[in-house]
Amino acid sequence: MTMPITVTAANWTEHVTGTGTILIDLWASWCGPCRRFAPVFEAAAGRHPDLVFGKVNTEAEPELAAALQITSIPTLIVIRDGVVVYAQAGALPEAALEDLITQVRGLNMDEVRADIADRQAAAT
Repeated sequence: MTMPITVTAANWTEHVTGTGTILIDLWASWCGPCRRFAPVFEAAAGRHPDLVFGKVNTEAEPELAAALQITSIPTLIVIRDGVVVYAQAGALPEAALEDLITQVRGLNMDEVRADIADRQAAAT
């Protein structure tokens, strides 16, 4: 079974840039919803060995959590080809996480990048 990797401030850039998809669970040991989401997240990692699953312990990495503007945990961030395509607080049930993975796999990243460029141009 593929287990999630530990993501830290030191290895963040290595894991979130380039091609591919990474799902990142931001959590803390004292957080009940985080503890309930952990087995769902780990099971998904086992079912999707072609994706990278990572975990950020917000207690051990407070600077990283602050830089990511994390205000609630658990928070799930999904990055595909270096682009954040999902970032939401809350523990997803298994079916919702599987649906999210399916949606992320189906994204046309050229369209996503074009949409981001259009939004940035409109904002300036």
